[in-house]
Amino acid sequence: MSISSALSNALSGLAASARSAGVVSTNLANVLTEGYAPRDIELRARSSGAGGGVLVGGVQRNVNTALLGERRLADSEVSLNRVLVDVSTTLEKAIGIPDEEGSLSARISAMEASLVTAAARPDENVRLRDVMFKAGDVAEKFNKISATIQEQRTKLDDRIGATVESINTILAKTERLNGQIARSHALGHDVAALEDQRQLLIDELATHVPVRLAARDSGAVAIYTPGGAALLDGKAAQLGFARSNVVAPHMTLENGLLSGLEINGIPVRTDGARSPVAGGGLAALFEARDGVAPAAQARIDGLARDLVERFQQPGLDSTRAPGQPGLFTDMQAVFDPADEIGIAGRIALNTAVDEAAEGAVWRLRDGLGADTPANAGDATLLQALSDSLSRPAPPASAALDAGSASLAAHIGAVTSSMGQSRLSAEQDLGFANSLQAGLKESELAQGVDTDEQLQRLLLVEQAYAANARMIETMEDLLDTLIRI
Repeated sequence: MSISSALSNALSGLAASARSAGVVSTNLANVLTEGYAPRDIELRARSSGAGGGVLVGGVQRNVNTALLGERRLADSEVSLNRVLVDVSTTLEKAIGIPDEEGSLSARISAMEASLVTAAARPDENVRLRDVMFKAGDVAEKFNKISATIQEQRTKLDDRIGATVESINTILAKTERLNGQIARSHALGHDVAALEDQRQLLIDELATHVPVRLAARDSGAVAIYTPGGAALLDGKAAQLGFARSNVVAPHMTLENGLLSGLEINGIPVRTDGARSPVAGGGLAALFEARDGVAPAAQARIDGLARDLVERFQQPGLDSTRAPGQPGLFTDMQAVFDPADEIGIAGRIALNTAVDEAAEGAVWRLRDGLGADTPANAGDATLLQALSDSLSRPAPPASAALDAGSASLAAHIGAVTSSMGQSRLSAEQDLGFANSLQAGLKESELAQGVDTDEQLQRLLLVEQAYAANARMIETMEDLLDTLIRI
């Protein structure tokens, strides 16, 4: 080997060692940086015609794409179940568990107890007044539950709009990064930092919709959902959604009063396993708005209808004229079975017995249609009202379980069903969290290993010292030759 060849080899080795030290230092500096993938320098032998030595081929990101893809799917599953748990918990709290003060079951029980107490002494207005207050509490509770459900649907609708905007922003940024990566790749520049940024964006996207990636030329990627929707392939897709300012019980996706999802102007399904966006937070928001919450509203409306009809049945109160409402009304009108949707939000105590509306509590004893008080000791109507509330009866609403039961039993069945839904959602979330944590741990294990990086740095220092020593030796040889 000639002196020039040896010097060339040593110089290329110094350059490679310096570059390797920079890569190792970058890895150590970013050990806690989210989305950072450890780098390795690519070295290869330089041809003898170019003087020999070592050539730096570039910097490679070490990413387990299969593991990363599975972790992103787990992120989507966690987001989906978290939305369902939050909504199920809120709805269950709105109704309340049976032994909880202020729950629907507790208020029905209190009303039933007040009727029994009033029937024992129908002449005492204080007991009749207590019936009035307890009945008003029941109507108010139904109103609050219905309002909570619609408030949740309105919030869900707004969150869908915000999520769609976020997805569009992420896709637009990823499209720009794809272009920057492709241009930098063509110019031979390092693109690892740009790929880190893109990975973070796609990780965020995966919390909204599950994604699968496909590599394209020059380092670009295409993004698809497992359901087959192309979110980014050269050009980013545009998702469309129109927010609703207020969501009412009768407003649904099916009747066109609520917006669905569009991809590039084409409506797509948001429900079921065949939806192109199934499996992520966006699909869960639609499921909660269009499935979970309306189902809860239907059950509450069914309970409110059952209550109204128990006190509106013919023959219960002989003073009530045909076509007039009973103790509970549909906004002071007689309830129409064809108008069940939203009755929980409209149910109200009959003003004929409401002292706040200039009614008289003695009508609870003497009849809603009575003009003047009658026999103060007659508890017939009060007893009939109490019996009507506790009597087993089949529900007229299809939203309630079939079979004859008291109103309290129907409420218990609804409360139990909603509790089971919440527990099931929590179990699914727990499983998804465990899977996500395991995949995240495996991903982190393949991240920057500080011990390994420090060992590499020692080897780099040794290689640098060896090449420096080689250059020093060549310098001594040249000095000797010059002196000769």
